[in-house]
Amino acid sequence: MTTYRIAPSLLSADFARLGQEVRAVIDAGADWIHVDVMDNHYVPNLTIGPLVCRAIRPHAQRADGTPVPLDVHLMVQPVDALALAFAEAGADWISFHPDASIHVDRSLQAIRAAGCRSGLVFNPAEPVDRLEWVLDKVDLVLIMSVNPGFGGQGFIDSALRKLERVRRMIDASGRDIRLEVDGGIKADNIRRVADAGADTFVAGSAIFGQGDYRQVIDAMRAELAAGR
Repeated sequence: MTTYRIAPSLLSADFARLGQEVRAVIDAGADWIHVDVMDNHYVPNLTIGPLVCRAIRPHAQRADGTPVPLDVHLMVQPVDALALAFAEAGADWISFHPDASIHVDRSLQAIRAAGCRSGLVFNPAEPVDRLEWVLDKVDLVLIMSVNPGFGGQGFIDSALRKLERVRRMIDASGRDIRLEVDGGIKADNIRRVADAGADTFVAGSAIFGQGDYRQVIDAMRAELAAGR
């Protein structure tokens, strides 16, 4: 049976009270915390750096002290130095865009050597062919269902076909690789996205933009459970 994970994106959180937001969304049932890192170079926006990741690390835990994974999505160029900085700051998963790295294989190896799980991210118009050559070094594949750089965008339907293709690649490999999707995820489309093969769902404004985080996360889980 597929284990689904919901990863609220801090991009839509209240940055003036980030630690409280992390704790609140975990209390509401979040599985991971998704950290969107933008550099105003690879994407036209600027968000947070390793110091913020380090600051929220102590807040990313459950009431019993169990750590909640920090899922860092690097929208930066170049990749390697910042990837290592985020690893040192407490990241658990670090993913990056292959067109932002000169040597994708080397970047993936460096992330793993730093003690983190490694991931590749594919933009809406980007083919996933490169994945074939590094699948043995990838722990996560993130399919963007919006163009990176801004929150609150609508879901791009062609991402469903890409998810289906990557799911076939992962299943054929026999490896334990998370298939994540980011962009426009809501309770009313999460089941359709899961049916295409995703098992991990990033949601920003659909959760942090609402008054009751638990109600939204519970609604998402109900949709996921309905299709089992």
